[in-house]
Amino acid sequence: MRPAMQFVECANGFKSQITICKGSQCVDGKSIMQVTMLAATKGTKLKITAVGSDAEEAVKTLAVLIENGTTDNSG
Repeated sequence: MRPAMQFVECANGFKSQITICKGSQCVDGKSIMQVTMLAATKGTKLKITAVGSDAEEAVKTLAVLIENGTTDNSG
């Protein structure tokens, strides 16, 4: 549950609308209930999309969070 909470907390830092998909199931990336319902375990392939003024930054940051468990993309 903690990774889902981290994802949602990070997603809510962006203005853009964020969607996360596992296969054909897509949910609001800013909703802890919906993200938890994805039941994405470690190694699950996810697709993150965003629409809005900071969409590109949001997708990059969230992808780093999923891949590394942190939003620090400086290294």
